[in-house]
Amino acid sequence: MKLVWYVFKMFLPLLFGMLFLFIFGFEIGDLFMNIWKYIFNNVPVKEVLHIMLLYIPKTITYALPLSILFGICYMLCSLASQNELVAFFASGVSYIRFVLPLIIFALILSHAYMVFEDKVVVPTYKQYTDLKNELLHIEQNKNSTNITIRSENGKIIYKADTYESSSKRLHGLLVIVRNDEAVITDIIKAAYAVWSEDRAVWVLSSPVVYSLNEEGELSSGYMRPQLEELLIESPDTFKNNEVDVETVTIAQAKEYLRYLQRTGLPGGKAYSVYYKKFSFPYVILIVTFLAIGLTGRSRRNIFIISMFLSLSASVVFYVLQMVTMLLAENGYIVPAAGAWLPVIIFLIISVLLLKNSKT
Repeated sequence: MKLVWYVFKMFLPLLFGMLFLFIFGFEIGDLFMNIWKYIFNNVPVKEVLHIMLLYIPKTITYALPLSILFGICYMLCSLASQNELVAFFASGVSYIRFVLPLIIFALILSHAYMVFEDKVVVPTYKQYTDLKNELLHIEQNKNSTNITIRSENGKIIYKADTYESSSKRLHGLLVIVRNDEAVITDIIKAAYAVWSEDRAVWVLSSPVVYSLNEEGELSSGYMRPQLEELLIESPDTFKNNEVDVETVTIAQAKEYLRYLQRTGLPGGKAYSVYYKKFSFPYVILIVTFLAIGLTGRSRRNIFIISMFLSLSASVVFYVLQMVTMLLAENGYIVPAAGAWLPVIIFLIISVLLLKNSKT
């Protein structure tokens, strides 16, 4: 127990000190990037401070892995330079036993990071974005172009050139109607369609209907009432509803994924980012392993070389994750692999580094 207390007595002040410095740096960087926009739009100082306050939880998620990396490297290098690690090893305390409290702490912190991201960071970052957009007069476009939507479990497919959110109007509409066996029965074309609030259906302008009989013969005709009753998909479905899964909660992400599945929209990127919500928090465990395993690999300039090696390995991890996420988005690998593969690879590498650490 004394060993655990000694480790955290040295590590926690370093962690919180580095965390404060990185948070301050990220806040100042965000302020400088937007300060001319604030001045141009006459944003009050009180509101700017409110924006900065809402941005703090997001900066914590950026700063925490870096703070842990710097804190562990500095602590171990300091102990090594003062020969305190040698004293521990001579008294029968192995290197793994010495750093085990840090590993357990990192594992707990990884799970806490996931909860903190979902319950605190996502809501506050949304408030930060909404407030900044409001003060800087940035409007969100709800109109959509080149829309393809599946409805009624794929029985009805809408294809439109554009959707106007303000007037709830679809332009260049093509509707494909299929039966239970997924065989096309009717194709409807219209210059535009307007949503009727009273009837809760799409009212088509001069529609032309092409029907296919059982023999595959095509005939044209007028809009039948039974076809019009099928066009009940909500206008909200046609809005520019693209959601950045990374900026919503896990529950909201699940709902969005169900929406993509229901409408038949591509979801490779959304699914991979959703899985990343569960895999990325383990970056804390990874940087902990890297800092422990790579510290002390050189006897000269121990801190500089240890930091360089740890940072380089961390950069490789982030680059690998970017590559696998890109592969997942384009369908070359499954979304779960895009999120978890770098974590698994680096956890294995980190454990091997720890096992072969010099003591």
